[in-house]
Amino acid sequence: MDFRKIGVLNALLVFVPVAIGLKFAGAPGMWVFIVSGIAIVPLAGLMGKSTEILADKLGAGWGGLLNATFGNAAELIIALFALHRGMIEVVKSSITGSILGNVLLVLGASFLAGGLKFSRQKFNSTAAGMSATLLALAAIGLVVPAMFHVHLELFHTKANEQSLSLEIAVVLFAVYVLMLIFSLVTHKHLYAGEHDNGPGDADGFATVEPHWSSKTALSVLVGATVFVALMSEFLVGSIEEARLAMGLTETFVGLIVVAIVGNAAEHSTAVLVALKNRMELSYHIAVGSALQIALFVAPVLVFAGYLPGFPRMNLVFSMLEVMAIVVSVMVVGLVAFDGESNWLEGLLLLAVYLILAIAFFNLPEPEAHENARAVIEQPAGMLCWILPDFDGDWLSHV
Repeated sequence: MDFRKIGVLNALLVFVPVAIGLKFAGAPGMWVFIVSGIAIVPLAGLMGKSTEILADKLGAGWGGLLNATFGNAAELIIALFALHRGMIEVVKSSITGSILGNVLLVLGASFLAGGLKFSRQKFNSTAAGMSATLLALAAIGLVVPAMFHVHLELFHTKANEQSLSLEIAVVLFAVYVLMLIFSLVTHKHLYAGEHDNGPGDADGFATVEPHWSSKTALSVLVGATVFVALMSEFLVGSIEEARLAMGLTETFVGLIVVAIVGNAAEHSTAVLVALKNRMELSYHIAVGSALQIALFVAPVLVFAGYLPGFPRMNLVFSMLEVMAIVVSVMVVGLVAFDGESNWLEGLLLLAVYLILAIAFFNLPEPEAHENARAVIEQPAGMLCWILPDFDGDWLSHV
């Protein structure tokens, strides 16, 4: 197997031994964080390519299931390590960040890159609309727990929010399984044209000549997964020191940095196929990945909280994260409506992502809200005038 022909991203594999060396040499956490993050990118790409080859060998049914399972393996592995260390805010932010990154950053970059080369690109509006609708329904499962939490705070009541999150996670996971049955069994003809790319078409890893054998692909998948786990351990272990050194919050690190690192290989694939005027494939890579995050990764992380050594995680996101998810879902619906894209739409999607990133960058840590009570209690009279049914006591619980 000649790795020189696989693609330019493999040059980044040199960062794997560099990250290991830095870690065991006791280098500053910021450098371990940066280098291990870069190292995950080509490893995730190798996982994706080996999964594609195994999927072709196994046939549509099992191959599609394998693709779906390993489609977001890097993000899931990083999130599991972060959850095990108790970094629940980072984990939640990475879920939101992956959804935003796919439907705003990836789709926007694809529209922009493809639109600069082709004046107008088309994709199947019916299939795209179906994916957008599924994403909207999946987003409800992430929005409802936050609304439930706000309701409890406003009306001064208590309920088992962890149980609610678990039950919603079961529903989301069940929908994910049913979605696989729909796309791989009952209506697989609708998706027959989505993976018709030949060698060298899809990404920087897809120029292998000759094709890998099943044994080689399986070996690469196992090896890449092991090293992704190792790099994820380095990445997560250095987050605290790195974010303090760079002046970043846990929310921003999870939502922007970790999400981009985990999705980088898929990001490059979507942009490169858009440059080949295959916008339908690019669209389904972006939206399909967001669907997997909402329906598969998020529920699995909730389930993982019931394993020994893992803290419980719920699906209660901050109001800013909820707003960002709603905005991203609306955007998908808007761009899927006409089945066409151009560079200006891509630029606008990137602008929305940048605006949200700026908002999260300026969002203070939760601990910084300790003085919020004093700030809120000051205009208590005005709030009680707006909400006459309240006597103001609920403000002490904000």
